[in-house]
Amino acid sequence: MPKNTICLWFDRDAEAAARFYAATFPDSSVGAIHRAPSDYPAGKKGDVLTVEFTVAGIPCLGLNGGAAFRQDEAFSFQIATDDQEETDRYWNATIGHGGQESACGWCKDRWGISWQITPRVLTEAIAAGGEEARRAFEAMMTMRKIDVAAIEAARRG
Repeated sequence: MPKNTICLWFDRDAEAAARFYAATFPDSSVGAIHRAPSDYPAGKKGDVLTVEFTVAGIPCLGLNGGAAFRQDEAFSFQIATDDQEETDRYWNATIGHGGQESACGWCKDRWGISWQITPRVLTEAIAAGGEEARRAFEAMMTMRKIDVAAIEAARRG
């Protein structure tokens, strides 16, 4: 196990979430699944307690801790995309399996984990600064899923 790992709290679906992420995002996989050695407040002996997994190269641990805590937008995965096709694929997979859209390239999966599906053209425009950044930023503020062509047009003015 890596020295630093992101721990994500789930009610009881850590394994299902890990398998979805592994099937959806490149450089993602499911590792060890650990079962509870005895009963605990959110489950019984033998239930899946933790799942080691990787999301786009980031090591994670899913903890089935029960309903005490919920995910919110204070934590999100940001996935950089190269074009509209890749943006659409990740966006549609995330919201199409029980997730929901938000604004400015953000969405949530069915477990409440927030995702920023962010085309590189947008981050490059913001990094450019000046009027180009302002135009791209203002265009992004009107969007749910990021429209690559609209961002490119905004960059050009």
